Amino acid sequence: MTEINVIDVDKIGSATSPLGLTKTTALVATNNAPKAGDVIVVRALTDSATYNMLELPTGRLAKINPGDLLLGVLGRRRALKGFVGDVPETVASGDRLHLLNMGGVIGRCTGHHSSLSDAIELEVIGLASDEDGNVLNIADACLPSRTQLGETAPIVMIAGTSMNSGKTVAATELIKQATRAGLRVAAGKLSGVACLRDTLNMSDHGAIATASFLDCGLPSTVDVADLAPTAKAIVAKLNEASPDLIVIELGDGILGGYSVDTIFSDVELLEATAALVFCASDYVGAWGGIELLRRRGVEVDVISGSVTDSRMGEDYVREQFGVPAANARREGAALFDLVRKSVSSVLVKGDAIATT
Repeated sequence: MTEINVIDVDKIGSATSPLGLTKTTALVATNNAPKAGDVIVVRALTDSATYNMLELPTGRLAKINPGDLLLGVLGRRRALKGFVGDVPETVASGDRLHLLNMGGVIGRCTGHHSSLSDAIELEVIGLASDEDGNVLNIADACLPSRTQLGETAPIVMIAGTSMNSGKTVAATELIKQATRAGLRVAAGKLSGVACLRDTLNMSDHGAIATASFLDCGLPSTVDVADLAPTAKAIVAKLNEASPDLIVIELGDGILGGYSVDTIFSDVELLEATAALVFCASDYVGAWGGIELLRRRGVEVDVISGSVTDSRMGEDYVREQFGVPAANARREGAALFDLVRKSVSSVLVKGDAIATT
């Protein structure tokens, strides 16, 4: 019979938020077949000079101190400019793992960007469980995946070269501008590693509803064979709010470990996408994004991101690549105008696209 103990933790990571957990939890000591999304209790053993905050389910950031008991979830990360890590093959009390992101995704770190100090080392206390000793997993409270999209408001998709290329800034600015124009805007994030920061930011800029892959029981989208069923579940959830427009951010880049490329292989999602904004850091990235997507039969409607931080960058993109460009930070209204032109045939209040 599985031995069950009860423990009180100090801080709860936002990656557990689908379950609505409290600081008091039952736990078991071992799991011989751990899965991504399993809820885990750990003790912080070390500090970090550059990565020592935990995002709570409220969205607030709390300092992690050595000795703190934390509630997080097992998961994978493949951050080009952050941590890389995996779910261990087994988990037992006393094992050493690492904090992989600020949302509380936990795994065995195998590397990190040179700008960061080592990941915080964690001691496994046990796996959070129900009263019968079954390990809790965030997939226990997830949106069901969908094979068909159904009717949807027009989608503006925002993709980019990598993390930190300007996608979230473009997404939130479009939400703000569309809301000011009188549209009801819903927003979501389809890929990346779990935390609430980006969806909360979308709400702060006017989104009437938000959802992400975390709502689908995924601590990250690393190695997901096909993200389309998850994406359709998110879009379907957002459509419940009867939006006029849906703004979707694809976390990370169109190349990399987060399965973003699978979105561009789904015919329904492409047909529902009324405009595609691509964010890049430089000319090569902008050109590469345009060409890679064009090979898939997908045309970029607008270039944004840090390549447009200077007027010279905008001019170069327009003149050399023949694609409109606008900077989200400096000229959000112009960015929205370009997007509105791209979706003018469907961006009418109350309209929807039928994709079945």
